[in-house]
Amino acid sequence: MSNRPRTRDLGIKIGNLEPGKWNAITDVPGIRVGHSTIIEGKGKLVPGTGPIRTGCTAIWTHGGDMYLEKVTSTVHRINGFGEVTNAEQIHEMGFIEGPIMITNTFNVARVADAVMDWHLARNDRMGAETWGVSPIVAETSDAYLNDIRGRHVAREHVFHAIDSARDGAVEEGAVGGGTGMTCYEFKGGIGTSSRKIPENLGGYTVGALVQSNFGLRSQLMIDGVPVGKELLDYGGRARRASDPARDKQSKSIIVVVATDAPCSYRQLNRLATRAHNGLARTGSHSGNTSGDFVIAFSTTRRKYANNDKHVVTVEQIVETTDLISYLFWAVVEATEEAVLNSLFKSETMIGRDDRVAHALPIEETVEIMKKYGHHGVHNP
Repeated sequence: MSNRPRTRDLGIKIGNLEPGKWNAITDVPGIRVGHSTIIEGKGKLVPGTGPIRTGCTAIWTHGGDMYLEKVTSTVHRINGFGEVTNAEQIHEMGFIEGPIMITNTFNVARVADAVMDWHLARNDRMGAETWGVSPIVAETSDAYLNDIRGRHVAREHVFHAIDSARDGAVEEGAVGGGTGMTCYEFKGGIGTSSRKIPENLGGYTVGALVQSNFGLRSQLMIDGVPVGKELLDYGGRARRASDPARDKQSKSIIVVVATDAPCSYRQLNRLATRAHNGLARTGSHSGNTSGDFVIAFSTTRRKYANNDKHVVTVEQIVETTDLISYLFWAVVEATEEAVLNSLFKSETMIGRDDRVAHALPIEETVEIMKKYGHHGVHNP
């Protein structure tokens, strides 16, 4: 686990809403997160063999049987150069019926197959008396640091990520699906954050988890400060500016947004579109070859298999209160801080062909923030 600080550990407080206890997607009751991280070998790339810098991440949508109790959900495409499996079924039916998995581009099919095995092992009726699960797997490319051709995420890694998922603090940085990812030409990966809605509006929680793998150094903004421009040549970046592999492997992100507000499918679509605002606040422009997707769901509005239970929605109260606006606000802030946490928590990684993804430098970043008037920022 990384010992590097999170954004707030440095006195950088993103936005105005308060985070939950863990400042993580797991602040939404019932959600668990697990990772499988694979780091093996070093040196020159041997296609299909290594070095390996990859993994997968699993998100439980609630603490019960995710197939029998399906959560209302949506998938929003910001830019479609990527994959979220079974997104069309989600658009049609409006629910997710299993864990949300995030991995690398070449491992999508293997992870989906393993998720199917995981469900079949736990439900004897599936495929015999009822339909089967439709796995949800999203991806970004870790080919800059990883032997992606080797497709190294196997069945046991997927099972481990799902079965080891826990609530509470979430491991961030170069872990799970984010192991080999880069962000704004620094080391990126997994990041998370949350926001609380005021009690007089229901006291709901909104959480975001990202797998960050996008952006150019010059674009990076931290709480309005052009940190990327100030660090443009950090780690010899200018000498590598002509490296086409680096530019092509740094342009995608998966955002998972969760809330315990019992939102309808339509309302979740509205929440999901606001994640783009959070990405933009860090500098993202969603480039042409960028796979930018948002998966949003409500833990408390569920469809029960073989049962038409009525579930209350927030539809009746958003017309007379600011709740929906606060939910939008929470999505923006949580997404922004989740991206920054993915940067702050990631350590420098050397991958295939001795390519280096430098960690965002803490001391230098603190000094830059102070230079631009953020005097409350400090070293950990």
